Amino acid sequence: MSKYKMISPAVPNVPWQEKPENLNGAPVWRYTENPIIGRNPAPGVARIFNSAVMPYEDGFIGVFRGEQVNGIPYIYLGRSEDGIRWDFEKDKIPFVDENGESFMPAYAYDPRLVKVEDTYYIIWCQDFYGAAIGMAKTTDFKTFTRLENPFLPFNRNAVLFPRKVNGNFMMLSRPSDSGHTPFGDIFISESPDLVYWGKHRHIMGKNPEWWQAVKICGGAAPVETSEGWLLFYHGVTSTCNGYVYSIGGAILDIDEPSRVKYRCENFLLTPEEWYEERGFVPNVCFPCATIHDSESGKIAIYYGAADSYVGLAFTTLDEIVDYIKEHSVVRAADTEEGRR
Repeated sequence: MSKYKMISPAVPNVPWQEKPENLNGAPVWRYTENPIIGRNPAPGVARIFNSAVMPYEDGFIGVFRGEQVNGIPYIYLGRSEDGIRWDFEKDKIPFVDENGESFMPAYAYDPRLVKVEDTYYIIWCQDFYGAAIGMAKTTDFKTFTRLENPFLPFNRNAVLFPRKVNGNFMMLSRPSDSGHTPFGDIFISESPDLVYWGKHRHIMGKNPEWWQAVKICGGAAPVETSEGWLLFYHGVTSTCNGYVYSIGGAILDIDEPSRVKYRCENFLLTPEEWYEERGFVPNVCFPCATIHDSESGKIAIYYGAADSYVGLAFTTLDEIVDYIKEHSVVRAADTEEGRR
């Protein structure tokens, strides 16, 4: 009998591998056949990483950051029967404007994929006279219509909630500067129509814990649970050899998600395996999606590894919520409304 409940559809074919007996630390374990996507995965694409997937029809579909052989990142569509072995379309996703005319961003990276009601939304980082957020929608994964950019530059790592909260769309983001900002905190904004965004609130910022001392940002779309919104995010530290990206966990208030109920002081996953430590950008675990089954409580976490690969890890709702609550440390900036 589960202690907690997910408020989401059942996904009985969720990718899964049982927990190893000798697991230490947080109850998150890697797929033993990682990475599930290696280098040179498609013609003209050197690396796929920092990508998002979700259930679709009888299998799974995803939007993938494809680093082209000319170095420019773009978004590619992929399909899978089991969520592990992926086939990619050879061409970039063909974005159009509201009149159906081609409307392609100069570059696009770190996409998220979220379904709200009957529509699928792709959110990514792009150029809008500086790093900013791009959005598109689709209902059939054949036509992808660009929407208005939600925010001014500079901003990155936008994550849409899978349902409206108090009647409005909700989105996480990380306002930044034009570089790799050292002041990255997670904010939340809301919109009645995906055009006009406001009521911006601070959720949480970097912490004294070394693994998230430089910056943080949202990762996978929040999972609605009986305890609140379960959020897997990334935290960054700085070392003498550069940044290290780890995966953390928090639980946000269900009706006021700018308030943090629990925030784990420990990382859930940090670079330890060769495909996380060694690559184009070493020492990166960057979560972008989960596939979760509300019946069994199984959660599969998809994450970018070393800006070179896609990794897969697993947990269960009961175990991860208990761990976050047991190791929670929240501060005033976490629990306040986020409005000053």
